[in-house]
Amino acid sequence: MDSKKRPEFFYSLVNPTRTVIEMEKIDYKKTLKHLYKPSSKKIEFIDVPRFNYLTITGKGRPEGEEYQQALQSLYPVAYKIKFWIKEKKQFDYVVPPLEGLWWADDLSDFIKGNRDEWRWTMMIMQPEPVTQEVVDLVRNVVASKKDAPDALDKVEFQTINEGACAQILHLGPFSEEGPVIQRLHEAIENEGKSLTGKHHEIYLSDIRRVPPQKYRTILRQPMG
Repeated sequence: MDSKKRPEFFYSLVNPTRTVIEMEKIDYKKTLKHLYKPSSKKIEFIDVPRFNYLTITGKGRPEGEEYQQALQSLYPVAYKIKFWIKEKKQFDYVVPPLEGLWWADDLSDFIKGNRDEWRWTMMIMQPEPVTQEVVDLVRNVVASKKDAPDALDKVEFQTINEGACAQILHLGPFSEEGPVIQRLHEAIENEGKSLTGKHHEIYLSDIRRVPPQKYRTILRQPMG
């Protein structure tokens, strides 16, 4: 038997003193390439299945206090869930990238740059072993910590089913997304479809570590 193909339990049988190799870690950006690796040159049409998400909804500019508190609450729960699932369910995965749904009561607020009026739902996709019960349990654990985030009570577990969507990869600063979003909308209209749902972004870059010129952001728009 090829040693690279031997299951983990093989080693514990032939050599009980040997440490079992670490379980496989699933990276959804790789297993779901059609969703997480679009072209930056052409619009792609895809069907997004139903996913569960850890979400938090708010209003205001991305650099504002409410938005920052949202991320400070979302990430600790997402990572605590990952470690809980690994320990209890023997299932390991890379925490998926941050995603965001964006809208406004008056769409002209986006065109005019009225950032304080922007509304958003920031979210992180959750694998199947994660349930509402797991989220409630982990959120309570995080809340019990001395330095618990301020917006934990706003973190929710939601199912979102976008279905038919168009998407493209945007390379560069968020401020330069406008023309690319326009292309996305025009491509949908050229297909004889209309825009449905909310503008969806998936952040593939860690903006703390890379300059804006190297940001990689998936722009996705549901259609019907």
